Parts: sequence; structure tokens; C-alpha cells
Amino acid sequence: MVTPAAHREAAAYLQSTYEMSERRACRVIGADRASVRYQATRPDDGALRERLKALAQERRRFGYRRLHVLLRREGQAVNRKRVQRIYREERLTVRRRGGRKRAMGTRRPIEAPLLPNQRWSLDFVSDQMTDGRRFRILTVIDNCTRECLALVADTSLSGRRVARELDAIIAHRGRPDMIVSDNGTEYTSNAILGWADETGVGWHYIAPGKPQQNGFNESFNGRLRDELLNETLFRSLPHARAVLETWRRDYNEARPHSKLGWLTPGDYARALSGESGRHAAIPDVSARRPLATPAEHGSDQPRTLVTTG
Repeated sequence: MVTPAAHREAAAYLQSTYEMSERRACRVIGADRASVRYQATRPDDGALRERLKALAQERRRFGYRRLHVLLRREGQAVNRKRVQRIYREERLTVRRRGGRKRAMGTRRPIEAPLLPNQRWSLDFVSDQMTDGRRFRILTVIDNCTRECLALVADTSLSGRRVARELDAIIAHRGRPDMIVSDNGTEYTSNAILGWADETGVGWHYIAPGKPQQNGFNESFNGRLRDELLNETLFRSLPHARAVLETWRRDYNEARPHSKLGWLTPGDYARALSGESGRHAAIPDVSARRPLATPAEHGSDQPRTLVTTG
């Protein structure tokens, strides 16, 4: 018997079976009388329990730690151990996946942003060097100006590393209102959840199996692979980083973009900010369709993704 609950149960047994007094029963089992007399004053957690169940149903692959972060983000001052207790009592444990992957969730329309830093999007691209070693590239895109904000190449890119790279971009560009990404482990890690809470950046996860909801970044990744990755042999990681940075500058300042009226992303960004550039006219993007076409439009076109450059 090591817990107060076990002591209380043993004392009650001695009192009822052997007609002992409370004092003598506590002396026999070596328990403190105050501990045996203690009455729990646990507050009602009905509302918290229902909200935790709703979040667990919405985020079916989140454990109690990430659910605790979401509850704190909503303004509920709740202890992590309390969330863990309710999580276990409601049997919300994440089950091991079995069988093949199945896409879940529905596609929702997402409007194209009209201002810089209104929305960024993140994704990963993989490639390999001439000696067979593989590496990954984190691509960061401004969905309004189509500028490539960063191409981070490394053999391993954790959630903490992604947060550091975002901090470096924000230091010279400013904070975005929203960031869009898929449900990869790097983006759903505690490091990213904590970073989003500290910076106040809204983080939107696309529906599983719906990469078209991150179409701006998917289109950019196609251009990156077609124009650079498939055309270049990378000798080493420093060589890959140098080539990627050169291509990123060329993409922003020299490569005309079809969806920006053939302006470069850099010229388009300067035109939006009121700076004088080589081009005076700004293409009309206010009438751009949603990235994911709503079902109520009734279009019979097989294409559900607007070409994004």
C-alpha cells in the first residue's frame, strides 16, 4: 500500500471487519489520520471533458500533449496531468494504423491572398547527391507575391529547425498572418505548436490526402524539380545550398511568372508596396478563383486545381 487511496481502503476494511477505531486502524497500517479522512474536492470537469473529446475527434492522430497545447491556445488554464487523466478515462489513446492509407477529411475553398505576408505555405522536396546520399529541401512561398522566401537544404529537418528558419525569415520580412502546410510530423510537432503560440501566427493544416489545398507550393515544387533538380548533379550539401540560393534569386528577380502578368515575383511585390519598378501595371488578381473550387459552383471541368504558375 503506497497510495493514499489504498490506505483509506485498508483503514475502512479494518474498521468494518475487526471493529477497530480509526486511530488504531491507522496505527496498524502506518497511515496518517489526516490522509485517511481527506475528502477529494476535485472540480467538475464536464465541459473540459467534452471539449477534449471534440478535439480528439477532430485531430484523431494527436496525443494528449498536443491536445493540451490546443486547449491552452483556446484560453483554458488546465494542467497537463489533468488532461492526461481525462484522456485516459475517455480512452482517447491514438490507435496504431493498420492496412493501407486512406484519405480523410473534405476539401474546403481557400481564397488567394491579396497582400504580402497574408499567407505563407511550406512543403518539403527530396533529392540526392552524386554519392547517393539523400537530402531534403524546405520550400517557403509567399502565396500573394509568389516569392520564394527560403530554400533550406539539409539531410535532416526537424520541427525545431523549421521554427528557426521561420524566425530568420520573419526577422527581415515580417510576420505572416497564416501559414499553410500538410500534416507532416515536422509541422505537427510540439516545437511548431509552441512556436505558433509564441508568435501568434495562425497555422492551417490541409486535409489529409488533399495536396491541391497547398497548390501554390505544389506548383512551385514542380517548377523547382523540372528547372533545377532534374537538371543538376549535386556534389555535396554545400554545393546544393549554393545552387539552390542562386536559383531562388533568379526565380524571384529574373524569371517571369505567368500568373503575375509575366512580372517577376520581386517586381510584383514592389508594385504592391508602391515602389517604382520596371513595370507600371499590376495584374488584376482580385478576381482569382478559390484554390479549391467549391462544389456548389457546379463546374463539370475535371480540373479542381487552379494553375498557379
